Amino acid sequence: MSLATKYNPQDIEDKWYNYWMNNNYFYSIPNEKEPYTIVIPPPNVTGVLHMGHMLNNTIQDVLIRRARLKGKNACWVPGTDHASIATEAKVVAKLKEQGIHKSDLTRDEFLKHAWDWTDEHGGIILEQLKKLGASCDWKRTKFTMDADLSEAVTKVFIDLYNKGFIYRGYRMVNWDPSAKTTLSDEEVIFEEKQGNLYHVNYKIEGSEDVLTIATTRPETILGDSAICINPNDERFRHLKGKKAIVPIVDRVIPIIEDEYVDIEFGTGCLKVTPAHDPNDKVLGEKHNLEVIDIFNDDATLNSFGLHYEGKDRFVVRKEITKELEEIGCLVKVEPYMHKVGTSERTKEVIEPKISAQWFLKMDTIVKPALKAVLEDEEIKFFPKHYNNTYRHWLENVRDWNISRQLWWGHQIPAYFYGEGVEDFVIAETIEEAVKKASEKVGKEFKVEDLKQDPDALDTWFSSWLWPISVFDGINNPENKEINYYYPTNDLVTGPDIIFFWVARMIFAGYEFRQEKPFTNVYFTGIVRDAKGRKMSKSLGNSPDPIELMEKYGADGVRVGMLLCSAAGNDLLFDVELCAQGRNFSNKIWNAFRLIKGWEVSETIEQPQSAKIAIDWYQAKFQQTLHDLEKSFDQYRISEALMSIYKLIWDDFSSWFLEMVKPGYQQPIDAKTLKSVISFLEDNLKILHPFMPFLTEEIWQHISERTPEEALIIAEYPTLVEVNESLISNFKIASEVISGIRNIRKEKNISFKEQIEFSVLNNDNTTTDFDKVIEKLGNLSSINYVTEKVEGALSFRVKSNEYFIPMGDAIDVEAEKAKLEEELKYTEGFLKSVQKKLSNERFVNNAPEKVIAIERQKEADALSKIETIKASLNSL
Repeated sequence: MSLATKYNPQDIEDKWYNYWMNNNYFYSIPNEKEPYTIVIPPPNVTGVLHMGHMLNNTIQDVLIRRARLKGKNACWVPGTDHASIATEAKVVAKLKEQGIHKSDLTRDEFLKHAWDWTDEHGGIILEQLKKLGASCDWKRTKFTMDADLSEAVTKVFIDLYNKGFIYRGYRMVNWDPSAKTTLSDEEVIFEEKQGNLYHVNYKIEGSEDVLTIATTRPETILGDSAICINPNDERFRHLKGKKAIVPIVDRVIPIIEDEYVDIEFGTGCLKVTPAHDPNDKVLGEKHNLEVIDIFNDDATLNSFGLHYEGKDRFVVRKEITKELEEIGCLVKVEPYMHKVGTSERTKEVIEPKISAQWFLKMDTIVKPALKAVLEDEEIKFFPKHYNNTYRHWLENVRDWNISRQLWWGHQIPAYFYGEGVEDFVIAETIEEAVKKASEKVGKEFKVEDLKQDPDALDTWFSSWLWPISVFDGINNPENKEINYYYPTNDLVTGPDIIFFWVARMIFAGYEFRQEKPFTNVYFTGIVRDAKGRKMSKSLGNSPDPIELMEKYGADGVRVGMLLCSAAGNDLLFDVELCAQGRNFSNKIWNAFRLIKGWEVSETIEQPQSAKIAIDWYQAKFQQTLHDLEKSFDQYRISEALMSIYKLIWDDFSSWFLEMVKPGYQQPIDAKTLKSVISFLEDNLKILHPFMPFLTEEIWQHISERTPEEALIIAEYPTLVEVNESLISNFKIASEVISGIRNIRKEKNISFKEQIEFSVLNNDNTTTDFDKVIEKLGNLSSINYVTEKVEGALSFRVKSNEYFIPMGDAIDVEAEKAKLEEELKYTEGFLKSVQKKLSNERFVNNAPEKVIAIERQKEADALSKIETIKASLNSL
């Protein structure tokens, strides 16, 4: 293959992705190797790639590619979620554009439209992930509405019902008027919003007296069934046993007493609307009050709303306020900040609603999940502070409302034979339901006598089975694949679904497999823009990932995102980070081109400078390899990449290649080149999980490779003991080289001119790197002396002093004046630092880190003064 002069990701990304796919490198079947398994957090089937997906899936790909290189049987299962609420809303909106209303269709007709929509839009996001380089086992792609996954959901529902964990009952639920379905508590977001507190007078029956209540929702007055006062409130003792009249409705309602009423809040009187407030519902049941539901499913008012029937609740709020004022019942309106529940999916303000729903008892099912994370640590969270979030939710969890008033989803396997709340049977099929109903009631039923519950199950009721159901572990619990791949290894997800999904998968794992679903959970941060704002279409601050990859290359975008993505911390995304990633690609490509451009000789001897350089880089590489293991053990993916970045950019490209590079128009010896190529290949192996396309391209250019020799399945480098002394000795050598180069630059000494160099070796520093210093400093020789060299320029590294002859080109008097000026400035700086450090108040009150910085400034200034004085003495 010919080598392009410039690295262009667009020319190579599709080529290598197709190559990987065609050679089945992503494909996994159970074998004798150790399995490494990840299941993708299934994105919505109709979704498209956004920056959060980019971050999450890049991290997963890094983990899966690294496991593959380390010889494990890596299996990354992709798939999508049917997303009941979101998908149904999109289908309903599309039908509306065609003049079709959902209510005009049968369930089967509607589902046909939903499947058409899914077939048209579903899977787009998975195709986009391929552009990112995601090495999923695409042959295993699953969808939560696949037949086998749907069968698993039904089996689980029946199993839990038979165990007594699932029940049906009338409960106060969270109602989304836009989606026209219930929501679980976790799907409701409570936000502080500016509202009003309306003070309204109610007449007392049989008198001219009134009492004043305060409410944030005056429209619900139409559903009032009592007024409640605190029995200990002396202000209302005269109202005990009396009745009030609801304004506008003129309904007579009792005045009840209950200590639930907060004497200090509002007016101390509470209007009770059992149909529209969970606390009022409790009071209503306790005092046997009438339940008056005034809302339709879309939050317009029903016939109980009188002349407001058919109007939206917020329209009625304004109009009823005006009517209350007109009839003299409105006392005042004052601003009031309060928490308002909104739908996580549609952003609609939710309505509390009494409804017959299906619930899953949580008290028993959560216990193994609590123990697994918080006591046994069978499952570990990264970062660990999410343990507290997890504990708080599980210890305060309420029963899970699992039914949704939707058609798109898994229909609840309950079949009704009567109108009573208990007139149903649970069965996998209608035929089985007929048999069960006949046995239960003692009379023969036919298929047409039974009606299946029209509701669907909450989407999370299928995705909580994901790590099990993708391997058919519910339907065939002892199959070869579930026993091999389960439990999975790592889960990478966002902390925003720790309750929706993570915790529930843990419940399911222990309930249906009696073991954990995964070992580690890595919580990514939220991708925000450079100003810290959450990315959204409305703000216009969310870039198109596909366009980013087209401009900067998939590798460039991956690197740009990961370099600033610490575990659990939000990522402040700046497009310049992608440019940094692209620049890194170019740096690596140019280093490779440099190596490929060298002529090689089999006869010339390996220079001493190359020998020590090779030993040093071997040590430096191993040090980085050990650091990588530690970083990955703690899921510090960003730190791992930064270690590789520094190794390749600084140590390999800027130092090592300079140390071994042959002279101008000279060949390199074969032995050194062999080591250079070996190190390059090792660099590519550890970088491959982060930058798969670039690394495979260079790997395949190094030499002709068979499919069995592709980088994607190469053998990861082996850890060996690190030669720490070589690394520390080179650090000194690199400082010496930098000192020589700085003097050359400052004094305009040509880098082509060889110069003499003398060392006063007070530290007894090793001479191992002398040949490297000679080469990179372009020195004619290194002379070790026992006293300072007069008439020379000097600098210090630790206690050692280094001398370079001034030469004829240097004006001694001007140099002396310059050094004296620098000495004066440095002494003044030292004085200011020491004054600060002698101030007891500063030393006693400043943080240790600040004190340490000041002490380091003092030490550096003292060292610099000593060096300047030495240079002055030598002039």
